Amino acid sequence: MEKVNLSDKLSLIHEHWRPKVVGSLNGQEVKLAKFQGSFVWHQHDDADELFLGVAGCFTVEFRDRAVTVGPGEFLIVPRGVEHRTSAEAEACVLLFEPASTRNTGNVTDATFTAPNGVRI
Repeated sequence: MEKVNLSDKLSLIHEHWRPKVVGSLNGQEVKLAKFQGSFVWHQHDDADELFLGVAGCFTVEFRDRAVTVGPGEFLIVPRGVEHRTSAEAEACVLLFEPASTRNTGNVTDATFTAPNGVRI
């Protein structure tokens, strides 16, 4: 049982859109990622996804609206809802989702699909 320092872990992340696992519990993973630019449209058919703003601001876009999330705010995207994330400037984000969840959900994308389970 070790505490996790988010700033220390974020300093180890040097790529955008490549979530890294920093903890796990009950079949769920706590991940950190850095966002910048626009991600690919996708959905997770079997998993809800929590996005918590740590630093900077990012937007979760839906086909009918967009929600901006800042530090200390979170948004839960329900399973099956198509979305994409974007950030004009770099944003640091904590994600909470089932361990088997691929970052691009139902889409495979050469640029954005990241390997699962990479720990830092």
